[in-house]
Amino acid sequence: MTRSEHIESEVHASPGRPREFDMDEALDRAIRVFRERGYHATSISTLSDAMEIATGSVYKAFKDKRAVFLAALDRYSEKRAEQVRRVLANGRPGRDRLRDLLEFYVASSCGVEGRRGCLVVGTAVELAAHDKEIAARVAVVLERNETTVRDLIRAGQDDGSIPRTVDAEATARLILCITQGMRVLGRTPRGAATAKSVVEPAMKLLA
Repeated sequence: MTRSEHIESEVHASPGRPREFDMDEALDRAIRVFRERGYHATSISTLSDAMEIATGSVYKAFKDKRAVFLAALDRYSEKRAEQVRRVLANGRPGRDRLRDLLEFYVASSCGVEGRRGCLVVGTAVELAAHDKEIAARVAVVLERNETTVRDLIRAGQDDGSIPRTVDAEATARLILCITQGMRVLGRTPRGAATAKSVVEPAMKLLA
């Protein structure tokens, strides 16, 4: 069963007439709940209401709340990766694309989006220390993010926009800490201002 296909649910528009739901749309609604409430504060009934699916149908499509969460985490990670790919697919020098990436994180840390927080960061804080499978998934996403930054630094070194003296590995790791910190602060009243203020200091790491 793929997430994009329509799943038949036992939610009835009228007796004997099952209604279908789109898995991706349902997971997107679940993602919003998990981002706002976290895992432990989210119940199956809360998910059922948010996903607009009967509780019995949630259990038929997913084994339990954890299975919903894992599917939502994968969906969220895939969507964010695609957003980043679009942001960086502009043919600009590596240094400029790295600034574009930082500005993307600023936008993600502001307003409603910022207050909802990052599902990966929230998961790392709430669950990764106690769940090896979830910790592994979080590690994959963070490694991918760090690799993206490292590749941008190396691309900048190849095109001359970033000095060869910059340590690509160490700097990518530091910028990863900065971007994930933006997402944490995005949930606080000072998040937007803080996120905007760190872009220029972060770019100075590339001098």
